[in-house]
Amino acid sequence: MKKEELIVIDIETASAFSDFDSMDFQWQELWVEKNKRQFTDISDASIFYQQRAGVMAEFGKIICICIGYFTREAEEKMTTKLFFGDDEKLLLNDLLSSLNSLRKKKIVFAGHNIREFDLPFICRRLLVNKIIIPEFLNIQNTKPWDNMMLDTFQYWRFGDYKNYTSLKLLAKVLDVPSSKDDIDGSMVGALYWESDVIQKERNLMKIAEYCQKDVEASVAILFRLMSVT
Repeated sequence: MKKEELIVIDIETASAFSDFDSMDFQWQELWVEKNKRQFTDISDASIFYQQRAGVMAEFGKIICICIGYFTREAEEKMTTKLFFGDDEKLLLNDLLSSLNSLRKKKIVFAGHNIREFDLPFICRRLLVNKIIIPEFLNIQNTKPWDNMMLDTFQYWRFGDYKNYTSLKLLAKVLDVPSSKDDIDGSMVGALYWESDVIQKERNLMKIAEYCQKDVEASVAILFRLMSVT
């Protein structure tokens, strides 16, 4: 793996609607049908929506993407690029345009839990937005060993599938500067759906900064792991 082949990536997501009651009846029905095993009372459907809709590609959307990459000219310093806002289709098209403009002969995606979350979520939302999935992102039709990913979560697992280790915890364990400041992933949805327009804009900036710090922490953890394995 060469540094200039790396694309370190992280996304932040939120629910497609501000709350359960904002959905029409069909969407509410589909939400209950998909998640009915997660709650005992129908009234809990609304609470569960607030907690989990943002991480389900059918009920959520991408509000921020950050990529980090290296160039031959400055391979010791990672460049980061942010895409964030309300228009998910625009974010996704801007992401693909940027990746194409880098003209990398080979792309190796890297990040934390990108194999099970970020990249599948991006591909699903590309389909929802009627955008063709480019070959370098088409993980659906390739063999597992051809999916070029460096996932710090998978590295840390060492074949153990019993537990989930967060980026924040892994950074602490490996003595890598934490990517977290005054917010965490569980707060992103509430920050995004702030009713005050000016405050929402500020919150989006805060979410974008948080996403960028995740990318910086992910690459630091990756190099830390690769230096001893």
